[in-house]
Amino acid sequence: MEPVEINAGTWYLRALRADDRVTDVPALSDLGVDDPDGYIAAASRSWENESRYVWAVCEPTTGELVALIGVRPDPAILCGRARTGRAGALEAACGPVSRFATGALGLTLSDDLVDDIP
Repeated sequence: MEPVEINAGTWYLRALRADDRVTDVPALSDLGVDDPDGYIAAASRSWENESRYVWAVCEPTTGELVALIGVRPDPAILCGRARTGRAGALEAACGPVSRFATGALGLTLSDDLVDDIP
């Protein structure tokens, strides 16, 4: 499956990136990811093999990653982590991502968000 972009109201959810236009590497480091480049590559592969779905929750005007949210299908859980002061962005992304997981993936997620790097 190709990564799916989601409009979450005031937030924009997209695939992780590290290219000449946008890089999520500094934000991922801020969230505690030890190898941001490797994490981005693994997230891309996980979309392809449908083993995990990860989104960058971003400021719509700048594209800056302020939180990560993801779905792990087995067991079906919703997980994510926000940068300091950005918990509202993560919270706003939960509903749209849960609806995607239910409608597009056929998963039933618990109502609880697990505080973890997806």
